[in-house]
Amino acid sequence: MNIKKVGVIGAGTMGSGIATVALAAGFTVTLHDTTDELARRGQANVTANFGRDVKKGKKTQEEADGLLSNLNITSSLTDMADVDVILEAIFENMDKKKEIYGALDKICKAETWFASNTSGLSITEMASATRRPGQVVGMHFFNPVPVMKLVEVIRGAATTDEIFQAAMDLCVKLGKEPIAVQEAPLFVVNRILVPMLNEAIFVLQEGIASKEDIDKGMMLGTNQPIGPLALCDLVGLDVMLMVLDNLHEEMGDSKYRACTLLRKMVRAGYLGRKTGRGFYDYS
Repeated sequence: MNIKKVGVIGAGTMGSGIATVALAAGFTVTLHDTTDELARRGQANVTANFGRDVKKGKKTQEEADGLLSNLNITSSLTDMADVDVILEAIFENMDKKKEIYGALDKICKAETWFASNTSGLSITEMASATRRPGQVVGMHFFNPVPVMKLVEVIRGAATTDEIFQAAMDLCVKLGKEPIAVQEAPLFVVNRILVPMLNEAIFVLQEGIASKEDIDKGMMLGTNQPIGPLALCDLVGLDVMLMVLDNLHEEMGDSKYRACTLLRKMVRAGYLGRKTGRGFYDYS
């Protein structure tokens, strides 16, 4: 498929990161958020991403400025009428995603296909909000998008072979390494990672080791760059709890039950780095 114009819905950390790699790959990008202020904030994030490349000598300022000239920002979904593909990166709320896809379905060209950056929600359910369910696929990028190489490409129940392959090909053009995934709760990486992080919290709750030694053990014993408890703090304990509760409800399997210590910390407002306190103190 010949893709020239990319629409990115959601100008937060993930959306601005996706816009950055799409611009760097030579695409024209329209970046959308619900208000002009949020869209401008996303534009500033993209500019900062390229600014880091300039500081590191990976790009000249002229090259960065040239790429940024292909970025358009908007708070109106109607500006997506002429894009070839939509990469959606809004917050993890199924009702809101379906609302946006229903609107985009009426606005976009018939051949435009939609890809969600969801980290675990059903592609099949999102696609049901459109009249083009075969043209909806998952493309789960990892944070920070400009750095992380992996993209999970997720096939919904109706996703056609043509669209699935188009998503795989787009990942390569964006400089990423895709893996093919059949739709299932949390897909592959988070399906394995989240229960591991939860188990680290159980180990702490049971007094088996200190938080420092749990993290040190996993870093030195499994060659991870960050310990599981520190990673929970980075992700956000509220996000961890939401993901675990959704997985437990979806799968009906007790192995996905959230640790009671995690739930207690969320109730206390100890959500990790963003609140200054989680398993570690960041104040």
